[in-house]
Amino acid sequence: MVYITGDMHGDEDRLYDRALRKLKSGDTLIICGDFGFLWDGSSKEIKILEELGSRKYNVCFLDGTHENFDKLYSCRETVWKGGRVHRITGNLFHMCRGQIFNIEGVKYFTFGGGESYDKEMRTERRTWWREELPSPAEMEEGVENLEENNGEVDIILTHEPPSLIKSSMLMRMGLGDRINKLNGYLEEINRTFNFKRWYFGYMHEDKVITPGHIAVFKELWPVIPEEL
Repeated sequence: MVYITGDMHGDEDRLYDRALRKLKSGDTLIICGDFGFLWDGSSKEIKILEELGSRKYNVCFLDGTHENFDKLYSCRETVWKGGRVHRITGNLFHMCRGQIFNIEGVKYFTFGGGESYDKEMRTERRTWWREELPSPAEMEEGVENLEENNGEVDIILTHEPPSLIKSSMLMRMGLGDRINKLNGYLEEINRTFNFKRWYFGYMHEDKVITPGHIAVFKELWPVIPEEL
């Protein structure tokens, strides 16, 4: 079984939530960005990563807005379930941008990244990295992989939502628009390719936005293939 959840931001309590006890050997937990446990290289952080990698189920995460990309990209790259990943340790993986994974017969397209709206207040390469927004090559690879898969996947996993979804949610919250080039790219994917569900973590909310778009945060959302 695959379970999807949202941003953790290095919150240890999330790692020991009672809901995670249901996961069995061979299951997969996917975190939609802002993982937060690969940040400062401290002994405490290393211990947490080793514990996560030793769990009986797979722990996977997309990169989000707030990641230490120097540490992330220094991890060994390999192929897992058909897509490129960084193996952090053991069963702990970072799912690279623009990849298609086949997990338990369900096809997932992943595309992490985001934009820090407060980056002027952050320090480059310490609390903010330019790599948080995708490169043209990454965006091109994502489209090419979708096209090679006949333009269709079962599930799309991102940190940021498509632009129209994001705008409507921000408006409902009474917040100003924060649309960036990644939202525009995801909107084009939303309009061009076929999918059954799209899960994203950026908005910090557990809510079905449309029948096909789901915001995830603290809850575990199970993927039931028969319902797709």
